Amino acid sequence: MVAYEQIFEKNRRWVAEMQSSDPDFFEKLARDQTPDYLYIGCSDSRVPANEIMGLEPGEVFVHRNIANLVNNTDLNVLSVINYAIVHLDVKHIIVCGHYNCGGVKAAMTPKDMGILNPWLRNIRDVYRVHHAELDAIADSELRYNKLVELNVLEQATNVIKTATVQKSYMAKGYPVVHGWVFDLHSGVLIDLNIDFKTILNDIRSIYDLTGMLSEHHEDGDF
Repeated sequence: MVAYEQIFEKNRRWVAEMQSSDPDFFEKLARDQTPDYLYIGCSDSRVPANEIMGLEPGEVFVHRNIANLVNNTDLNVLSVINYAIVHLDVKHIIVCGHYNCGGVKAAMTPKDMGILNPWLRNIRDVYRVHHAELDAIADSELRYNKLVELNVLEQATNVIKTATVQKSYMAKGYPVVHGWVFDLHSGVLIDLNIDFKTILNDIRSIYDLTGMLSEHHEDGDF
């Protein structure tokens, strides 16, 4: 049996295993999804979203792309954010990067990457903004890891800039945006502890798309 055909055999084993542990597993899985989390992560095959979070199918809504970017012209990611908030009522949005990210490493390399150039420029722009801090790190691996973290922070900020997030947070008090990094060497998730309320407060004079922030929160208290 070739590798491709083995997938279907593995699927049958998985079905049998799930039914053995919970005879109603697929009946429950077929019901409407009600996840509390939207996970925006990298497409890297080594970073499966719900597995590293310890969550079951149906508990996390997932969007993945190269280097976990949130680009304001990417209708794919913006549609996912909108659907997750408006229709699924998620409480948390997580931007999760990972160390040893090929997309981040490619963006640090002065090389023509063809069709990837405009995509990777989003990461190169993060490098440009933080180049003094990054260039001061002598160890190339530590510099690489730091850019992974800074990229997560920038993409999480891009999520906060969206009108959908701002309007929902003003009306309901959620979702809250988080930034994480997954360490491939240890399997550990690292919370970068981004200050969602402070970021939202800091950007509201420019990125307030609700017309409500300055009106109802003059004191800056969210």
